[in-house]
Amino acid sequence: MDRVDGKYRDTVRDFWRGEAATLPEFASRFTGSSDLYLDDGRRPHASVNFVTAHDGFTLADLVSYNHKHNEANQEDDRDGESHNRSWNCGVEGPTDDPVINELRDRQRRNFMVTLLLSQGVPMIAHGDEIGRSQRGNNSAYCQDNQLAWIDWSALDSDMLSFTRMLIRLRREHPIFRRQRFFQGRPVEQWDDVPDISWLQPDDRPMAPQDWRVGYAKTLIVVLNGGALGERNRFGEPLRDDSFALFFNASESPADCTVPGRSTGSVWSEVCDTAAWPPPDGGAVEHTAGHVCTLAPRSVVVMREVASTRNRDPRQARANRDRRSSGGRA
Repeated sequence: MDRVDGKYRDTVRDFWRGEAATLPEFASRFTGSSDLYLDDGRRPHASVNFVTAHDGFTLADLVSYNHKHNEANQEDDRDGESHNRSWNCGVEGPTDDPVINELRDRQRRNFMVTLLLSQGVPMIAHGDEIGRSQRGNNSAYCQDNQLAWIDWSALDSDMLSFTRMLIRLRREHPIFRRQRFFQGRPVEQWDDVPDISWLQPDDRPMAPQDWRVGYAKTLIVVLNGGALGERNRFGEPLRDDSFALFFNASESPADCTVPGRSTGSVWSEVCDTAAWPPPDGGAVEHTAGHVCTLAPRSVVVMREVASTRNRDPRQARANRDRRSSGGRA
């Protein structure tokens, strides 16, 4: 039986508000919560992932309020959840400060890209894709008025276009809706690259001790589209593009090395939550080994556009040897 994953909600909220020591839990939730569902034979779609729901803060309020504001419910603000794992980005409620408003918009995009590209079934609360607010009320069940209604005149077209882009990306790429959990190892003999790779900002694989660094908030994950281990309805091996996702939940910029251990060496930016709408001029491309700087509290998604799947097998063995000896691939 599928179930709504409250752990997903709490972990993703904590990660993006900058809580320490959240990387291991974040990685588990992002990949479908196998710790909750694998033992009894369920698959990634057993997890219904969400950040907001019909009760609690809307997404816009999650990044605008530290505290609930339920005075309009006439219960002396006693109703509703008091521990919301929210962060107001520096000011409680509406503000004219363009820096804070830009950060709030970026945080909303961070939540949405995490939700829609996680393994499992994404659940979006109505109105989050267009910026709906309840002015900090997190228990609006009794409000059949403008507080709880959608104000279509205030529709956030940039957030709507961003959400549409992510939905289209998820629909077109099965790598984001796998039928089986990641195994962390090659699925086919010809491919020496794991189905998923967790990397430090400098492109080194995450070691067990790295997951225990409490202040670490930056992470790269590479999803190998050539190692789905699944078949289409005609019985043919299912393949997809490979993707690299760069997460930076830190309050500071982060230099990240574009990975070169995937099945390709050239990557094209799909989106950058710190730059939306994207600038004119077409998608930015990066070669493996290039160092790019992530904005504070942002996500960059890249898609592989140049493949070396048909590389010389002797070179593949050399790559494996370098990795096993601790060298860069």
